[in-house]
Amino acid sequence: MNELPALIRVFAYLSILTVGGGMAAFPEMKVLTVDVHQWLTFPQLIHLYSVGQMAPGPNMMMIVSIGQWAGGILGAIAVLAAFFGPTAVLAFMVAKAWKKLEKWPWRTSIQRGLAPVSIGLLLAGCFSMAKGAVTGTETAAIAVAVLLILMQYKVNPALLVLASAGIGILTFTPK
Repeated sequence: MNELPALIRVFAYLSILTVGGGMAAFPEMKVLTVDVHQWLTFPQLIHLYSVGQMAPGPNMMMIVSIGQWAGGILGAIAVLAAFFGPTAVLAFMVAKAWKKLEKWPWRTSIQRGLAPVSIGLLLAGCFSMAKGAVTGTETAAIAVAVLLILMQYKVNPALLVLASAGIGILTFTPK
């Protein structure tokens, strides 16, 4: 069965949900890619997202891996275009309109209203991912430690990702 039309529909739709960043679309991405289309499992999605966090460039490039998984090389290309194309066009159009509305009295009100939406979507994504990633005391301890370190110190998050991977190797080694 050809998955390309479904991949394009799903990732074009997810593209529009990324207000506030890619994590904002994570809950819906989980529903569509794991629950509805079953292109991968929830642990696989979390793994791909985590690898995307470590890789250089935008972390949402991990969507290419989902496309490749579900539809091969054509799926990867289709997902890439479907995910970044609509957002790029929309951002271009909104930027042009926003500039024209520079003196509009409602502009600040819109900005103030959209900021909490971004935060809400981001937190929903975080909680959705936590349901699959925090699976016990050890993973909860890692999550809390990383949160506390980031809140207290200026540390490159990539170092925490690498340290957590090392802890994972030591703690979760298959027997």
